[in-house]
Amino acid sequence: MAGGAGMIGSHLCEALVARGDSVVCVDNLVTGSRRNLAGLEAHPRFSFVAADVTEPLEVAGEVDAVLHLASPASPRDFSRLPLQILEAGSAGTKNLLELARAKKARFLLASTSEVYGDPQVHPQVETYWGHVNPVGPRSVYDEAKRYAEALTMAYHRSFGLDTRIVRVFNTYGPRMRPDDGRVVSNFVHQALAGRPLTLYGDGTQTRSFCYVDDQVRGMLCVLESSHHGPVNVGNPQEVQVGELARLVVELAGSSSPVARGPAPEDDPARRCPDISLARSLGWEPQVGLAEGLARVLEHLAQGG
Repeated sequence: MAGGAGMIGSHLCEALVARGDSVVCVDNLVTGSRRNLAGLEAHPRFSFVAADVTEPLEVAGEVDAVLHLASPASPRDFSRLPLQILEAGSAGTKNLLELARAKKARFLLASTSEVYGDPQVHPQVETYWGHVNPVGPRSVYDEAKRYAEALTMAYHRSFGLDTRIVRVFNTYGPRMRPDDGRVVSNFVHQALAGRPLTLYGDGTQTRSFCYVDDQVRGMLCVLESSHHGPVNVGNPQEVQVGELARLVVELAGSSSPVARGPAPEDDPARRCPDISLARSLGWEPQVGLAEGLARVLEHLAQGG
């Protein structure tokens, strides 16, 4: 698995090992952390390789599946690591597709709801082509993932490669980076520290928030399915960001006020998945937002 030391990747590594798989985790640790893998390091069916997927990768022995989660993915990364993001989506995707092709393995791409841009179709269905600014500040991530999807489907059509594509919507849970600029991470850490919650825009913009355990189950469901094209995996509960701020403050028992700032350029006004396709494959989320946030707060309270 590429990108296995990240938040979602580390939980996915744990789920694969728990079900009996052997996992080779590849990560360059630019945004991932070995700490996220602490519970796996001594496991006989887990190994870690420090490597960058933008360089050709070799893995000894048989490989059943190649999972590509490798890319910086937070808003702050868009300006901090733009070239690395584009390279992960282009050269990184090609190298991992070549590995899957050489090993005759199944290939899963973790794409993103960002391919929909600031959507004009709501909720977003997989057949929607998106509304993306190709030269805006978010474009490095949006276009890297759109290219990665195109490349994945080209390998499927050209070589018959067994491919899967998951469009990941906002996901949160234990091991979120406290400084990554994503809204749940920002609000939770600010509320616990008693600092003002930074709310960009008027708070009416919406997102859907999927707890990481649900996201991992969804990715494994798609991996084990026979569907080659994109599948939305996210929680269809649409939440205004201002309401999220209120809920975090309440659950954290915090007195933090809300500090407003201007909305970022190209910030989507609404974001919510249509998960009809995922449901037809046998998946839907089980953890509600309040329950998931409470789990995150408990994890942090225990020193996580």
